[in-house]
Amino acid sequence: MTVPVKLKVALIQMSCQSDRTANMAHISDGLRAAASQGAQLVLLQELHNTRYFCQSEDAALFDLAEAIPGPSTAELSALAAELRLVIVASLFERRAAGVYHNTAVVLDSDGSLAGKYRKMHIPDDPGYYEKFYFTPGDLGFQPVQTSLGHLGVLVCWDQWYPEAARLMALAGADLLLYPTAIGWDRADSDEEQQRQLDAWQTIQRAHAVANGLPVLVCNRTGCEPDPAGGAGIEFWGSSFIAGPQGEVLARASRDQAQLLLAELDMSRSEKVRRLWPFLRDRRIDEYADLTLRYRDR
Repeated sequence: MTVPVKLKVALIQMSCQSDRTANMAHISDGLRAAASQGAQLVLLQELHNTRYFCQSEDAALFDLAEAIPGPSTAELSALAAELRLVIVASLFERRAAGVYHNTAVVLDSDGSLAGKYRKMHIPDDPGYYEKFYFTPGDLGFQPVQTSLGHLGVLVCWDQWYPEAARLMALAGADLLLYPTAIGWDRADSDEEQQRQLDAWQTIQRAHAVANGLPVLVCNRTGCEPDPAGGAGIEFWGSSFIAGPQGEVLARASRDQAQLLLAELDMSRSEKVRRLWPFLRDRRIDEYADLTLRYRDR
């Protein structure tokens, strides 16, 4: 496996409907459009088959989960093989009765299932009751090997943790990818909403800087109602592609479905790491306390 020097990547930012068939049709159209524009790798957003169902706790919604391999991987595998794309998708995985995961899958350009990653950090906040639905991941922070390189796939809440990005980098990831579903509480002020968006962009660009790797972030857009009758979530879109110094190469709008493309110069990671040798200068002999929950004074 040789990483191409020039890699054209795409993100499909979309507003999800309650109809899975409509969502998959939008994804299929987006994949075809991406392939027609020369994309080799396409990242989809978190839990793209349905609306974001974790706004409330409802045991009946476990029926949305599916096996991997299963119907969605079969559909996406066929598209990957036809269009010669590497596709990173995000599914609600039914592993066994009572054991469900928030899982990213990687389909290689020949249609094969290259690997998967189960979301490790699971939030439990108003409007994001994911601990009710998802068992924490148990596959570790292991990049998925594909025909285009080693993909360090992480999922949404993982994006706030520098440890996750670092471990993917240390395991040989060639780039970091984050399928995401994040948005605003409509009760927040405009100033608070802007602070949250800025923080979200900054932390992920920082992962690029600290690890010398490109970062791809694909977020939902649109307003989705709370099935239990709450205010719902306004997903803030703003998907982006950043280079290994955190430079933003492309950014999507906040409120529109969009196919976002950029060409990555994969040779720059080597150049950046030579200039900023953070991995060389890490004091691993002094980091033992990182395994503690908190170091009491």
